[in-house]
Amino acid sequence: MTTHEILLSAKKAKAVLSPLSANKKNEALLAMADALIKNTDAILCENAKDLEAARGKISDVMLDRLMLNASRIEGMAQGIREVALLPDPVGRVLSEVTRPNGMCIRRVSVPLGVVGIIYESRPNVTSDAAALCLKSGNVCVLKSGKEAFASAHAIVEAMREGLRSVGLPETLVNILDDTSRAGAQELMRARGYVDMLIPRGGAGLIRACVENATVPCIETGTGICHIYVDRSADLQKALAIVENAKTSRPSVCNAAEVCLVHEDIAAEFLPRMKALLVDHRKEIGKQPVELRLDARAAEIIDGTPAGENDFDTEFLDYILAVRIVGGVKEATEHILAHSTGHSEAIVAEDKGAQEAFVSSVDSAAVYVNVSTRFTDGGEFGLGCEMGISTQKLHARGPMGLCELTSYQYRILGDGQIR
Repeated sequence: MTTHEILLSAKKAKAVLSPLSANKKNEALLAMADALIKNTDAILCENAKDLEAARGKISDVMLDRLMLNASRIEGMAQGIREVALLPDPVGRVLSEVTRPNGMCIRRVSVPLGVVGIIYESRPNVTSDAAALCLKSGNVCVLKSGKEAFASAHAIVEAMREGLRSVGLPETLVNILDDTSRAGAQELMRARGYVDMLIPRGGAGLIRACVENATVPCIETGTGICHIYVDRSADLQKALAIVENAKTSRPSVCNAAEVCLVHEDIAAEFLPRMKALLVDHRKEIGKQPVELRLDARAAEIIDGTPAGENDFDTEFLDYILAVRIVGGVKEATEHILAHSTGHSEAIVAEDKGAQEAFVSSVDSAAVYVNVSTRFTDGGEFGLGCEMGISTQKLHARGPMGLCELTSYQYRILGDGQIR
């Protein structure tokens, strides 16, 4: 089907989805989850094609984002089941007031309509987006990157099988066949067909959507995430947090990219951090972290001299930029100058330092003695997420079900006239 034909069928499907009961939507979600498990072999076969085509063209870290196995498909299915367990976000009375003339004004949550999602090489986004859209009463139109298209298409076909099994039209979940930039442009400009566009991917994709979309667009995802280790920090705690935030999965947007260290503890902390992230990882056969050091840090430990853009780069790899700062004020000034507004953390025992950091940093998620890796819909109790919004209007942080609704005023009266 052409992109226009898919958009037309998605628009028609709104009328089917919006009045569905919570029970029917949950029944559909559980059927979609079961269908993913049933079609595991078919999905893995298509994923193998994507992996083969991508080898040598993208990094090993990005290949890991693309790779599926039975366990990851089970995790995708479990994510859909968890969404089914969440309260229905549609039809909630958000506020109610009765005017002096007896007129009752209610503000009620309603679906957005048709939600377009443009994403790159993470096949699991396919099921997360479809589940969240369906539960919130929205029809989804997915635009996968070419690297993940075979995988994403197989996942959509499985979920559509689940929809058909409970008597619902497969057009509630859609994927564009056109993986080109032209296909993305058509989705960005589909006024009258798409009610909200959400990009999930690197800085280039997000910038292209924000600059070119004529439909409402949520700015998401790019994560230059910082960890500031204060002079009051428990250094063992700080080491564990930095290691987790950088190495547990460096290819995701909530991984740490920059470590700022207070000058009073740098001489003790930096050698211990290098021993953990570089030397120890080499000894056990894991990929070491490349430390890109400012001039002061380079006087204490060996590493790569930080380049002009290293504090403004989302590496998505085993690379960490390191800078020594004079305290909380200098740390927060650096973050305000270089952050993308995603997630930042302070490791400190001093309550004053914690409060100064939290009150000064203007990002969607701000952590005290916690790894940035928790900025995630599942970890926040949202089931799964549509993306991490780094803007401030409508949605901010992990976008779950409530962020996929708007509201409508419903006015009840008894013949009042103005």
